[in-house]
Amino acid sequence: MKKPKPVSGFSKLSKRGKIRWLAENFFSNPEDVARELKSFWYGDPQKQKIFDDFSENTISNYYLPYGLVPNVSVNDTLYCVPMVTEESSVVAAASSAAKFWLSRGGFKAEIVSTKKVGQVHFDWSGDISKLRQVFSALKEHIHQETDHITCNMRKRGGGISDIELIDMTDLEDNYYQLKMTFETCDSMGANFINSTLEESSRVLRNFMAEQPHFTDEERKVTIIMAILSNYTPECMVRASVECPVEDLGTFDSGKMDAKTFAYKFEKAIKIAHIDVHRATTHNKGIFNGIDAVAMATGNDFRAIESCGHTYAARDGKYRSLSYAKVEDGIFKFWLDIPLAIGTVGGLTNLHPLAKRSLEMLNKPTADELMSIIAVTGLAQNFAAVRSLVTTGIQKGHMKMHLMNILNHLEASEKEALEALSYFKDKLVSFTAVREFLNLLRKPSVKNIPKVIYKK
Repeated sequence: MKKPKPVSGFSKLSKRGKIRWLAENFFSNPEDVARELKSFWYGDPQKQKIFDDFSENTISNYYLPYGLVPNVSVNDTLYCVPMVTEESSVVAAASSAAKFWLSRGGFKAEIVSTKKVGQVHFDWSGDISKLRQVFSALKEHIHQETDHITCNMRKRGGGISDIELIDMTDLEDNYYQLKMTFETCDSMGANFINSTLEESSRVLRNFMAEQPHFTDEERKVTIIMAILSNYTPECMVRASVECPVEDLGTFDSGKMDAKTFAYKFEKAIKIAHIDVHRATTHNKGIFNGIDAVAMATGNDFRAIESCGHTYAARDGKYRSLSYAKVEDGIFKFWLDIPLAIGTVGGLTNLHPLAKRSLEMLNKPTADELMSIIAVTGLAQNFAAVRSLVTTGIQKGHMKMHLMNILNHLEASEKEALEALSYFKDKLVSFTAVREFLNLLRKPSVKNIPKVIYKK
């Protein structure tokens, strides 16, 4: 392999040209690499072009498993929920939790608020009392001058909800914000919000320049930036389940009764509110479910995660996003999560499987999809904590991970079937599976010992 050299005009190369440059400069087997990358292209050139246009400098497609969680009851409506994730046991865990709660009243979800936030950050040195005196006029002017952007959204019931002047000069000299809240109906609304904010920054600059009672210095505004915020604590949904403690049943093959389970479960959630190390892993489990549905429906899981983690630290300490308590004999478990998502626009309309996902969910509104996503996060969290306080997380996780290990060790179909049967009641580990296959592959070994690794 040659020492790679810088490339000029890479973006102007054809897709095949990009692959050729990559393979020849960074791989010792360029023909094999080029062939492999091309093998993941979509069969239909028109659909492949859609994928190519999602991003820049694309050369291939990166596949992830697309799975289903049946039996998800949300507000007495039954859904089959799509999930895109590569992590073993996530879909199985959510499916198990969905089935568990299906016979106990299902999941409930409530939309608390749907407001989204954008900010115009600006520098201004002047008498703040003067700006406050004309602020009502500025707000009206912004509404008027952004009408060409907001009119269609207002027809659907959305638009600018409010505009606030935020004085941040105690933290940074001359620093102010226009904090604007928006309703974006069924769209996530990022482009709408950012376009409105950028136009509002122009309106602000012109408005200030025209104020007769301002000094020359006060008429000058420096716009630093205008951008939406992915922190949307007023775009909130609550997902919950509850049932009498005795209806929880028994766990760990009957070794744990309902009362003990409820106590340990509640204590585990309290620990995730107290200890930041546990809270981080706890919330990661919630996002295992939330991210997977967000990806399947073409939503921005990165924005959702950043918002959720910020909300988890809203009081200055990072805590669990879910809650549990046993009260008057009733087990209650719920999740409060800010979710800014959409069902129209962006990838929701362009990605073929995102469109199918929304169709599968009966073409939900943004509020309905918020509920479904939050419920899936709660289901995932319930399944994880249930495992932790009963059998332990590794038993189920490693059973699901067994196929990954077998694929890594290049097991044949016959070897995989024998391994699946053998490890049905045994502890799974990479070493154990490898040694099992080694014994299986030795011609001199006719009978595999009944026990290699004990539980």
